[in-house]
Amino acid sequence: MTLSIARPVPLKQIQITDDFWSEYIRLVREVVVPYQWEALNDRIEGAEPSHAMKNFKIAAGLESGEFYGMVFQDSDVSKWLEAVSYLLETSKDPALEQLTDEVIDIIARAQQKDGYLNTYFTLKEPENRWTNLAECHELYCAGHFIEAAVAYYKSTGKSKVLDVACRLADCIDQVFGAGPDQLNGYDGHQEIELALVKLYNVTQNERYLRLSQFFLDERGKEPSFYEMEYHRRNGKVHFPALDIVHDRAYSQAHKPIRDQDTAEGHAVRAVYMCTGMADVAAETGDAELLDACRRLWRNIVSKRMYITGAIGSMEYGEAFSLDYDLPNDTAYAETCASIGLIFFAQRMLQIEARSEYADVMEQALYNTVISGMSRDGKRFFYVNPLEVWPDAIGKNHTVNHVKAERQGWFGCACCPPNIARLLASLGHYVYNIQGRTIYANLYIGNQATVDMEGQQVKIEQESQFPWEGHVRFHIDVEQETEFTLALRIPKWCREAKLMVQNESVSLSDVCENGYAYIQRKWQPNDHVELDLSMPVHRMTGHPQVRETIGKVALQRGPLVYCMEEADNGPNLHQVLLQRQPDYQIQFEPEVLGGLKTITAPANRLETSEWGDQLYMASAESHLKEVVAKFIPYYAWANRGRGEMSVWVKEK
Repeated sequence: MTLSIARPVPLKQIQITDDFWSEYIRLVREVVVPYQWEALNDRIEGAEPSHAMKNFKIAAGLESGEFYGMVFQDSDVSKWLEAVSYLLETSKDPALEQLTDEVIDIIARAQQKDGYLNTYFTLKEPENRWTNLAECHELYCAGHFIEAAVAYYKSTGKSKVLDVACRLADCIDQVFGAGPDQLNGYDGHQEIELALVKLYNVTQNERYLRLSQFFLDERGKEPSFYEMEYHRRNGKVHFPALDIVHDRAYSQAHKPIRDQDTAEGHAVRAVYMCTGMADVAAETGDAELLDACRRLWRNIVSKRMYITGAIGSMEYGEAFSLDYDLPNDTAYAETCASIGLIFFAQRMLQIEARSEYADVMEQALYNTVISGMSRDGKRFFYVNPLEVWPDAIGKNHTVNHVKAERQGWFGCACCPPNIARLLASLGHYVYNIQGRTIYANLYIGNQATVDMEGQQVKIEQESQFPWEGHVRFHIDVEQETEFTLALRIPKWCREAKLMVQNESVSLSDVCENGYAYIQRKWQPNDHVELDLSMPVHRMTGHPQVRETIGKVALQRGPLVYCMEEADNGPNLHQVLLQRQPDYQIQFEPEVLGGLKTITAPANRLETSEWGDQLYMASAESHLKEVVAKFIPYYAWANRGRGEMSVWVKEK
């Protein structure tokens, strides 16, 4: 039984016009995608070589040479292709489409006769296909290509790339399954699960949906598939630094997924798996699987997520650790993990209209995701800490994974193309449509055309986010049309006002699960206004979070703020925010593309009397009055190398 789920507005039917987000989408189109194309072709001076396109050309017989790069290098091309697909769906670009067709031709030529597609194994270990699923990402790479193929087909209507994807999926379907001559296993890095559901939705071939569910249900079974294949290959490993085979929690294979209730292991793997679980639950009506999704969601957002919407608290394994373990300076907080959390949140929101899912989606999007890319679109963070002391990097090895400045490219370049594909598809996350209800999940300026069961409804949203909480909806229908517009009331907003046709509406009368439902017969040129108060909130962490005791973080609207050395000088750990400060908010158009800063009275610990003494008995604290300045967290590290801190001590 398929659940009744909400669907996003197709990208072709929504145009982002938002002052804030339009610049990011322009960057993706004009800078990020071209830059990444150059990187994939090894044409960025000083950047680590990618070799990703060359691998495909060698596998296609177009060039000679050997495979180079990570075992999952193919996925960088696929994510680039997916981002391009979304850009083409929202705006025609004949030159970019022609280039993409040429890339697809190369990929099609690299595909093997039986449908297999993976340049690492084709070029380097052709005899070892499907022998090291725990470590070698074959199905992960396949999943990313399938996602890209579906996106390009939906964008252009061209079937060549979809045919390649179907041949690949059919090859996988022959190899994996419950049959005696099939592999009863699953990939070490989840991705194929959600990709197969997308392929099913476009082809209606139920084999793909069944295969996705098979991969999910096999995970965590006894005896361990990873250990069995480990013995079959005589103990050969690909990543000796990680015991992926035996550390089964790393890839969420420690128990069957329906029995899991805490988010364990590699954070990206976990939320990709949860996304696939939600997809399959939605398509099959599997209540038990959906309950497992809810349990994992609750554990993540209530005990294992940073205030910035980041997840994954430790470097080892890029992983979750334990409840309330959220260190700021050693946080891993991978950009891809927050993107995966957004995927998971979106799927849950489509299943059940609860604003908490959209709240987290917004939290991760406005903070960690765009923190992962510089203002010029050419440098990226893999790790997104909440506190940085640059002098310690390179000397204290516990923080060596942290960078004080964004990098141009990575050998493991998963994050840059992941950011690009998310921002290029941003229109998918603004609205959900279910029956005759339009859910407004994100307040991002746009113009959209919605098919309301055969009737066209045009919506123009004007948003002042993230700087102010005023949102206006202009509804245009050709004739009187009855439907419901549901507006999210964010958790961070404690006072909201709703006006429909200039008449006040009591939110207490229309709110359910965080959405205000406006049901009416809409007339041409109707309008709705929503005012969401945006005071500065002094946020505190749960008492069990050891790293935030005695500290506060500032949040205004969806934005978490931080202090930077560029504004406050070095030694940010010596700054104490006054307990009831008078916050001053100012828009500074010349700072980092224009943003609102927060200043507040604070004190700084004076250290001049200490001299060369490391410890002192009964030392008196000498405090100097200062003004602390905060900028949005997403904008840090765009003004050179320096300290940064989200959480600040309180006097």
